[in-house]
Amino acid sequence: MNIHLAGLDFTAAMPAPLDPAFCPASLFNRAYRQLVSREGGVPARVGLERGDGSVSIYTTSVLPPHHPRSALSLYYVERIIKFLLWQRGGWKVHFGGPREIGEHIRAAYAKGGARQFDADFMGGVYENPFEVVVTEPDHVPDEKENPVPLGRHLEGCRVGFDLGASDRKASAVINGEAIFSEEVPWDPRHAADPQYHYGGVMDSIRRAAARLPRLDAVGGSAAGVYVNNRARVASLFRGVPKQDFDEKIANMFLRIRDELGVPMEVVNDGEVTALAGSMSIGDNPVLGVAMGSSEAAGYVNSAGNITGWLNELAFAPIDYRPDAPADEWSGDIGCGVQYLSQVGAIRVAAGAGMTFDSTLGLPEKLVCLQEKMRSGDPLADGVYRTLGVYLGYGVAHYADFYDLKHVLILGRVTTGPGGDILIQKAKEVVAREFPELHERMSLQLPDEESRRVGQSIAAASLPAIKGEKQ
Repeated sequence: MNIHLAGLDFTAAMPAPLDPAFCPASLFNRAYRQLVSREGGVPARVGLERGDGSVSIYTTSVLPPHHPRSALSLYYVERIIKFLLWQRGGWKVHFGGPREIGEHIRAAYAKGGARQFDADFMGGVYENPFEVVVTEPDHVPDEKENPVPLGRHLEGCRVGFDLGASDRKASAVINGEAIFSEEVPWDPRHAADPQYHYGGVMDSIRRAAARLPRLDAVGGSAAGVYVNNRARVASLFRGVPKQDFDEKIANMFLRIRDELGVPMEVVNDGEVTALAGSMSIGDNPVLGVAMGSSEAAGYVNSAGNITGWLNELAFAPIDYRPDAPADEWSGDIGCGVQYLSQVGAIRVAAGAGMTFDSTLGLPEKLVCLQEKMRSGDPLADGVYRTLGVYLGYGVAHYADFYDLKHVLILGRVTTGPGGDILIQKAKEVVAREFPELHERMSLQLPDEESRRVGQSIAAASLPAIKGEKQ
């Protein structure tokens, strides 16, 4: 399929069956870089500074300002920086390159600009006013990453929990073996009362802890951004008024820790997804992508450590078409949540003519889709093949920003026979379009070993018990 976007022509060898307008970011960026390579480019260097003083660096090349097609660079760099912010995080962006591009980025993230939501979000996470600095490439700060070990503490009696948009999961774990697990439905995104959230989390912990002879530690994962066990920003708590969030939600897990009187650690659910994959595979690096209520992601580097990055790929763009579906929270278009999640699955199914009871929520609609898949419905089959194309091109895009060796795909969307079709289609895309990546990367669903060392055990392993070797 031939694609023309922003004055650039390229071809998608494997278009999405039920969404042929899908315009993979990976293909646009490859075509742009090929153009720069043919016609000559100038360096561009992006530095993202985070609250702890760490700095991530991304380098590329762009068309020189005098080039007749230099307007392509504005789009290319804007989408790159958007991705980097949600992947790595930062309150200050240093752009070293052509000033025209830098000023375009500065305007986009200014008050009233197209990316004001992102600027406000990042400023809130890192508790600094968001800033874009335009400079020369050699004036961008040096890279300073601070990777840290995460979890892998299995000794003792522990509770692990995971907070999702539709249910709370909790497990009782003794010396690395889950002896009890349960899921409890809830609806946190529409709950304005902080007590609803506190009560729900405590209920799940206590129900699991009741199955243990004692409680030594608690570890948890949840959608959102957490810094030193403090909730910074999270869609789970979007219904809570700001003042109540600041007063009662931000420090909620610290309060729970103190009330329980045991070590407790809470991190982003994507990080625990990657940790679970690393623990089960026994090799690194691992990118974990959970296709659930939203898209969650986490990354463990080649040394087995987490990076301190956000890895909020739900809000990172993978589709560059100008009329791509918009994320309801950030308002931006083409972001992962609309493609690699329950939201994406139901959007594709409904767009292709599949009907659902309007009273059902997304989880129930997903169950209906999966039942149709099991019964051999060709439309459901097309939905999963479409999701597989999204995933294949999406993972190729992720490879521009991560060192990929193992990519583990999890989440409710992958449950049942549709998950196998999704993965197979994604592998076909990577093998055909990106053969070098295909040779060095494993893309897979969890195997039985991965399921044994699951999310709950990985979450429970987060805190170290006093006196335990760190």
